[in-house]
Amino acid sequence: MMFLTVGRPHITVIAALGSFTFGWLLSGRYLWFLTLVVALDWYVVNLINRTVDLREDAYNAISGTAFVRGYRRPFLGWGLFLLFSSLLVVFFVYPALTVVRILSHLLGASYNWKILPGKKRLKELYFWKNTASALGFILTLFAYPLAVSGWGSRGFPPGITWGSVIFSSVFFFLFELSYEVIYDLRDVRGDALAGLRTYPVVHGEHVAILIIDGLILTSMAVLAIGYAIGCLPWRIFIMIVPPALQLIFYKRALKRGIREVDCIRLTWLMAILIVIYHLWIVAGLPGAGP
Repeated sequence: MMFLTVGRPHITVIAALGSFTFGWLLSGRYLWFLTLVVALDWYVVNLINRTVDLREDAYNAISGTAFVRGYRRPFLGWGLFLLFSSLLVVFFVYPALTVVRILSHLLGASYNWKILPGKKRLKELYFWKNTASALGFILTLFAYPLAVSGWGSRGFPPGITWGSVIFSSVFFFLFELSYEVIYDLRDVRGDALAGLRTYPVVHGEHVAILIIDGLILTSMAVLAIGYAIGCLPWRIFIMIVPPALQLIFYKRALKRGIREVDCIRLTWLMAILIVIYHLWIVAGLPGAGP
């Protein structure tokens, strides 16, 4: 079981389901193979991240850290093998995806390893830590489906325009950022010991909570505005439900202190909502159309 949890399956699953959802919304097709590619890419990024984040994970008492330390080299080798072999295999199925995938993994590499000027990595940089992670989701959930669909050259499904793409991506970027800061709120003590300049470490927990609230509410406002001016169809506007539930969930967790299990449960809750969303669509219930 420990081998399965090392790659953060909750993050892998939510990223894959997100790509599956926005792939369908932007192309009108269920992009099954692309969903597997996204799952693989996030598994690799998280696996490598676990092998290089041993110090801060130990400070934050993240489960499985000692296990990862004992198998660090095999895990790192496995992750790199999956990355480079998949670049070759996926090229023959989705050649147009190659450049975007390379950009995505370069972002992941600069997040995990000290390859930036001054021997820095993005995770150590104030503001860029969270922004880089959110950009990773934007690439895999929006740029990946757009790349394999010809960047809109083949047309969009009914009710979808480039305006829909912009409003949806801005919404998701802000929503995902709020989730990142919730994670940082959980890890504030360990991150401070590890020297990571997260919002809770730099500004304190009270300001971090205000940032989370602002990001969630702004993401919801983006959806509402997009729907009001006709850029977003109902089937995208209904995504206003997840941030609303996240706000309730994390506020309740705050009362006793956010724990690792809270963040994992929140991620699985979002995954369940996506599954319900697609079941609703398949059933043809109200709001499923344009």
